[in-house]
Amino acid sequence: MPPVAEAGSLGVSRGAALYVGALVGPGLLLVPALAAQAAGPASIVAWAALLVLSVPLAIAFAALGVKHPVAGGVAAYVREGFGDGAAAVTGACFVTAVVLGGPAVALIGGYYVADLTGSGTTVAVGVGLAMFAVVLAANAFGLRVSSAFQLALSAVLVAVIAVAVGVALPSRAGDNWRPFAPHGWWAVGSAANILMWLFIGWEAMAQLAGEFRNPANDLPRAMALAFGVIATLYVGLAVATITVTATAGSKVPLVDLIAVGFGRAGRDATAALAVALTMGTMNVYTGGAARLAAALARDGALPVWLGGDAWRSVPRRPLLALAVLGSALLVALAAGLSSTADLIRATSACFIAVYVLALASAVRILRGRIRTAAAVALVLVTVVAVFSSGFLLVPAAATLASVGFRLSRLRARGAPTRRCV
Repeated sequence: MPPVAEAGSLGVSRGAALYVGALVGPGLLLVPALAAQAAGPASIVAWAALLVLSVPLAIAFAALGVKHPVAGGVAAYVREGFGDGAAAVTGACFVTAVVLGGPAVALIGGYYVADLTGSGTTVAVGVGLAMFAVVLAANAFGLRVSSAFQLALSAVLVAVIAVAVGVALPSRAGDNWRPFAPHGWWAVGSAANILMWLFIGWEAMAQLAGEFRNPANDLPRAMALAFGVIATLYVGLAVATITVTATAGSKVPLVDLIAVGFGRAGRDATAALAVALTMGTMNVYTGGAARLAAALARDGALPVWLGGDAWRSVPRRPLLALAVLGSALLVALAAGLSSTADLIRATSACFIAVYVLALASAVRILRGRIRTAAAVALVLVTVVAVFSSGFLLVPAAATLASVGFRLSRLRARGAPTRRCV
């Protein structure tokens, strides 16, 4: 969810900070290690490829924000290019990503608590369920984490990662680089698919273009500054993960990095940060997803029951649905029926689907060199999508469900259905 700023209050530095805050989240606590486990040291190629992809991606979304300043997030840009039906599909894919990503984020926090207490997966899942329940209850009663607090947590995480990398790399920078591609080169694509979660966020600032004092100049400069920070941070984290934690199969890689220089005290402090960051992110995304689900239900893209209390600041019916689905997923994880890696890949597949739709719309509504940048980004994101393999069935199912609900509603109203998709 995008941060909040006062109209005309954003300059380059604050805008860059909000960009970084939109990208940096709890995924950094586990996803880099999963990528390293998938592709070995060759995962560094996936990091580099996604950083290259980020350039046209960020340019395209910045241009959308400046040239087409609309409220409503990425779905609004899809609506401009392809109409209400495609926007509804975009929203459905986003909601599905949150449904799957929420339990994954909760379990990431649970792993860090389990490490802190010397416990195992059962405790991690129990902690994840408890965190999930607290976040749902907080949203039900209107208790929200402010964007400023969430941004502060992200800033602390950036600082912790910078310290961890700075401490761990000097003594171990040459370790664990051979064999370079132990699982073959196709695995690099799988690693990129996993890492895609960490590159979701370039679109979040687009709708805040009007909050910049001089959008045409300040937004691109803020984006460039944020890209420099993100590139430096991610490259350092990628190398440190490969050299320090890749062979350990760790579920708490950041505390392993911190422990290199700060021992047990560092592990404990990092675990506490992990819990705060995961709960803060879950709080923000849960409330936003509940409102989006209610809006989609009103438009006929989700079951009408979900929109029954859409007048609330955070509708409770979608929260109930999120509680049931999220708890079921966490129980499935505890039973060994799925894994955090599976949830992360399914979530990434949904976000990739959102990006494909948004970039296809950008190609349609933008002009000139910016349109070329959007087209390049669209091609590259589509290539990453190929490596989602069977996980593409998740956004496909969300799409079919959204189209089916919308067709049913339109037929019930006697409305034409030719622009459903």
